[in-house]
Amino acid sequence: MKNVKKTRRRDFITYGLVIAAYLIMQALIRTGSITNALKNQLVPICVYICMAVSLNLVVGILGDLSLGHAGFMSVGAFTGIVVAMSLQTAIPSGVLRLVLAIVAGGLTAAVAGILVGVPVLRLRGDYLAIVTLAFGEIIKNIITNLYVGIDGSGLHMSFKNAMAMGMGLDGKTIINGPIGAVGVTKLATFTAGFLLIMVTLIITLNLINSRSGRAIKAIRDNRIAAESVGINITKYKLLAFAVSAAMAGMAGALYGLNYSGLAAKKFDFNTSILVLVFVVLGGIGNIRGSIIAAAALTILPEALRQFSDYRMLIYAIVLILVMLITNNPTLKGYLDIAKQKLSRKKPAAQTTEGGASHGE
Repeated sequence: MKNVKKTRRRDFITYGLVIAAYLIMQALIRTGSITNALKNQLVPICVYICMAVSLNLVVGILGDLSLGHAGFMSVGAFTGIVVAMSLQTAIPSGVLRLVLAIVAGGLTAAVAGILVGVPVLRLRGDYLAIVTLAFGEIIKNIITNLYVGIDGSGLHMSFKNAMAMGMGLDGKTIINGPIGAVGVTKLATFTAGFLLIMVTLIITLNLINSRSGRAIKAIRDNRIAAESVGINITKYKLLAFAVSAAMAGMAGALYGLNYSGLAAKKFDFNTSILVLVFVVLGGIGNIRGSIIAAAALTILPEALRQFSDYRMLIYAIVLILVMLITNNPTLKGYLDIAKQKLSRKKPAAQTTEGGASHGE
C-alpha cells in the first residue's frame, strides 16, 4: 500500500506541474510577457510532449525500440485534417471539429499500430527498430502520393493525380500529393494542447500502474519468466504499441491543424529520432523527464535564434553534455547518496515531531 500511495503521489505531482506550467504560460500570454515566436511554439511543445510520453510507453515501459513513431503521427495528422476539412460545412463549431479530428486521428493511428504490431512485435532489438523505421518511411511515401478532395457528393481519393479524383466543379482539394495538405483552417490552440497532454498522461500513467502495466513491465524485465507464469506476451506488447500509436495519432492531428499547410516530408526519420532524443534525455521510463526534455529541447533552438550562425552547434553541444551528465556513473552515485540522505532526514524529523507531541 505504501508503494501504491507513493506512486499515486508522484503521478499527482506530475499532473500538478503540468497544470502549474499551463497557468504560468497563460498569465504570461495575458500580460504580453512572451514573444510571438515563443507563443507560436506552444502548440508544437504540447505535441512533442505527447509524442515523447507515448514513445516512452514503448521504449521505457515495454522495452522495445521503435524508430517509426513519426509514421503514426503522420497518420493522425492527415486523418485529422481530412476530418476537420470535410466537416467544415456540416459542423461550424471549430472546437467540436478539432475534438472529432483528434479522436479520428487517434483511432486511425491505433488501427495502423495494430496492423503493424501484429507481425512486427514478434521481432526484437535491432530487427524491430529497422522494421518500424521502414514502416515510417512507407507511410510517408504513401501520403506523398495521396490525393484527397471533397465535393457535394463526398470524399474522393486517388494515387495518380488530382484530376483522377473525378471531383465536380465545386470540389476542393484537401491533400495534394507531394505538396501535402493545403488551405487548412487552423483550429489548434494552446488550451487544446494542454488538455491533450493531460489526457495522454492520464492514459499512460493509469496504464503503467494497472495490472496490464505490471504485465508489460514484467515482459520488459524478463520475457521468458513472464511467459512462464502465463502472461500473454503478444497481447500486452500489442496493447502498449496500439495505445502508444493512438496517442501519437492524436498529437499528430493537433499538429496538423496548427498550420495552414503540411507536407508528408515533415514526418520523416529525423522526426522519429528527435522524439527518441526527448525520451533518452528525459530518462527511459521516466514520464516526467520526457515532459521536461521535450519542452526544453523544443524551446532551445528558438531561444538560441539570436546566435543564428552557431545555434545548431550550441544545441548539439548541449545535447552531448546532457547525455554525458545523465549517463555518468559518478554523478549518478552522488545523486543516489543525496536521495538516501534526504530519505533518512524525513523519518528523523517525523520521530522528533512525534516525541514532542507525546511529551505535550
